[in-house]
Amino acid sequence: MSVSAQRWGWWSCAVAALCFGASTPATKLLVGDGGPLTLAGLLYLGAAIAVLPFQRREPKPTDLAPRRGLLLLTVVLGGGVAPVLLLLALHRTTSGTVSLLLNLELVATAVIAHLFLHEQIGRRTAVGIGMVFAGGVMAAGVGDARPALGALLVAGACLCWGADNAITARLDRYTPATITVAKGIVAGSVNLALGLVLESAPSWRTVLAALAIGSVGYGLSITLWIRGARRIGAARGQAVFALAPFVGAVLAWPVLGEQPAGRVIVAFMVAFAGVAIVMTAGHHHVHRHAVLVHAHSIDPRDPHHLPGTIDVLEGDVHRHHELVHEHAHLPDVHHRHDH
Repeated sequence: MSVSAQRWGWWSCAVAALCFGASTPATKLLVGDGGPLTLAGLLYLGAAIAVLPFQRREPKPTDLAPRRGLLLLTVVLGGGVAPVLLLLALHRTTSGTVSLLLNLELVATAVIAHLFLHEQIGRRTAVGIGMVFAGGVMAAGVGDARPALGALLVAGACLCWGADNAITARLDRYTPATITVAKGIVAGSVNLALGLVLESAPSWRTVLAALAIGSVGYGLSITLWIRGARRIGAARGQAVFALAPFVGAVLAWPVLGEQPAGRVIVAFMVAFAGVAIVMTAGHHHVHRHAVLVHAHSIDPRDPHHLPGTIDVLEGDVHRHHELVHEHAHLPDVHHRHDH
């Protein structure tokens, strides 16, 4: 993948982090009017509504049957279970604390991507990820008395989102918009239906606010993160996305009056330094690309998209020919080989 495409991947994950980070304190304002199932359903339906117009204009790739089970798994974990656990935590814990504890998602994503999907991490990247996580622990304040159940709920949400992140980055036969819409419609509808049966109905004002927050904090954020992670890898994409908790903690001050402790600034500097280390890490070796069919934007500057190396099937859907070469690379959509 070209340098410019990788740079776009870093920025895409950064903007995704900003959108999701802002959604946490905004969602906290709604937890008094509506249960966790109802609000989780509305947030993800808002995501689907925002992205659906773009998804309908995209070409539909073929031969998706082998990947439908993985897509369903991401829908259940990332769109169904994780947001409910997050909202349950927000009922019991302050928004700032929940935001900072969300750094556990970085560790879950990196471990799952490395152990189960064979994503190359490397010593330098591991150090950077460790620094980002350390910044989150420092900001959360390990010596403070925190509601144990709230922390466990956040950890459960992070584990679900970690698995979702690692798998989603590999579902390159589906476009990012298609994955976002699937999560929004299926998981959002199920959670909303359960919420309306088991919980009290929220006001129309809360419904509209939740849909609006979901469109940006989940719809735009998920789509941008998937696009970015496909260019730089799930673990590296999540390292950038791990800045989202700091965004949420800082915004919780003007929005909710939850003044962040002074250590948050120091912790952010540690985490940001960790992201910088991750961004400058890389490796190269001789590797073989097998024949591959997937969907993403075609970059003529990318060595994997040179004339004679691909067959364009429809829109952005294309087939790669077998190729053997050596160059510096990240675990993007063209480098899913074992290391």
